[in-house]
Amino acid sequence: MKDLVLTLNPEIKPAFLRIAAAIRETITSGQIRASEGLPSARKLAEQLKTNRHTIMAAYQELIAQGWVSSRQRQGYRVAADLPVQGSRKVAGAGDVANKTFHWHINNTPQVPTGSMKALDFHYNFAGGLPDIENFPFQEFKSYMGDSLTRPDIFGLGYGNNNGDDLFIEQVTTYLRRVRGITDKEIIAVNGSQEALYLISRLLLKPGDKVAVESLGYRPAWNAFKTAGAELLAIRQHKTGIDIKQLESLFKQHQVRLIYLTPLHQYPTTVTLPITERLAIYRLAAQYNVAIIEDDYDHEYHYQSQPLTPMAANDPLGLVVYLSTFSKIMFPGARIGFIAVDKSLAADFLNYRSIVNHKPNVLMQSAIGRWMEDGAFERHLRRTGKKYQQRRDNLVKQLKRYRQQGIALDFHQPAGGMALWLDIKQGAAEIEAYAKARDVFLLGESHFHLLPKNDENRYIRLGFAAMDEEKLNQGLERVFGYFS
Repeated sequence: MKDLVLTLNPEIKPAFLRIAAAIRETITSGQIRASEGLPSARKLAEQLKTNRHTIMAAYQELIAQGWVSSRQRQGYRVAADLPVQGSRKVAGAGDVANKTFHWHINNTPQVPTGSMKALDFHYNFAGGLPDIENFPFQEFKSYMGDSLTRPDIFGLGYGNNNGDDLFIEQVTTYLRRVRGITDKEIIAVNGSQEALYLISRLLLKPGDKVAVESLGYRPAWNAFKTAGAELLAIRQHKTGIDIKQLESLFKQHQVRLIYLTPLHQYPTTVTLPITERLAIYRLAAQYNVAIIEDDYDHEYHYQSQPLTPMAANDPLGLVVYLSTFSKIMFPGARIGFIAVDKSLAADFLNYRSIVNHKPNVLMQSAIGRWMEDGAFERHLRRTGKKYQQRRDNLVKQLKRYRQQGIALDFHQPAGGMALWLDIKQGAAEIEAYAKARDVFLLGESHFHLLPKNDENRYIRLGFAAMDEEKLNQGLERVFGYFS
């Protein structure tokens, strides 16, 4: 039986009435609820250092008032039906209970929250969602078990807040060998969204300007807005962004940051050419603008080796690089990392300690062991092959629908987990039609910084999460719109 926290009023006498009043107060305040058990007379007497008969007298008083019930061998319980009088009113509250409390909340971006989320739909074309059902949970369980069996005791404490040593070591090696990133400090975070929030709070102040791709990742924009930043849209073309317009933005405004998804641009999937990357870097250096490079699905590139990140060729240390394990594992893993210039690392760690001392150490440790053992790379090879087959199947199906006379166009993405489909008309209507048929997809309106640019003709189709049969069934429902 749980103890009760009782406040005894010394002015109430005798003692059993004082105790009865205190117990009644715990009921009326909601500390304990109808039908919940109460401590035995002996236990409560020990707690209050009084005679057991005094407690029994208090309980009898409450039974008589209808607040408590007692049954043989079941002890005392709060009555199932409480007296109407004052059952939720705190004594002495006066007219306060009749008032309404108003919270004063700072302005925050409005994040759309529909009644149904992507995972509520049977056919889910959400871009960036991995095949969670086929993650090797049983294999990964051994690494998680090992992190519990042989834990780094020091790492489980409050020190070492940049991340688990093995995790940092493995990520550092992986970035050096696979992405060409060296001479940066690695800091573990709870996914890329926390990284974006930290970057916003550390590097921005109200009124600062942030240049972002006109079609882009809204959660990142929301992070910048919460810091009071103003977003400036960078025009895009079929193969990249408008460098001349970007330079014009730098000349007209004191831009603090530029946020980019250079590989498999979100949402269009276009890979930013090397010439434009170099031009952007030169402009950033000239105008003292930091670059935030979000490399969210680097692992999945099918035609050839992907371009190395901008952070791999960063002599001035002005690129903040971030990535996540959400696309490799599952979003609920909540582990990502940022790679920053060493001069900036201490500031990031100090600020992060205010929000969250460090991410899940056991998960980091398990991922570090997974990577060290080589199973991580084997998993990437398996999923990369699988996702390429699913991309090829999606392309095949779209070509079939086009042959049937449906006007659509697309560029086959060289990698990633989604395809940007030009449906020519009614993207919003198709989105609504699909959702009514248990299919989740998003039209272009969800990705525009400037709503006036919405042509209502593009939809984004994620292909990684569903096998070929299920994906084809989902497409049949979508393209039923044209029947």
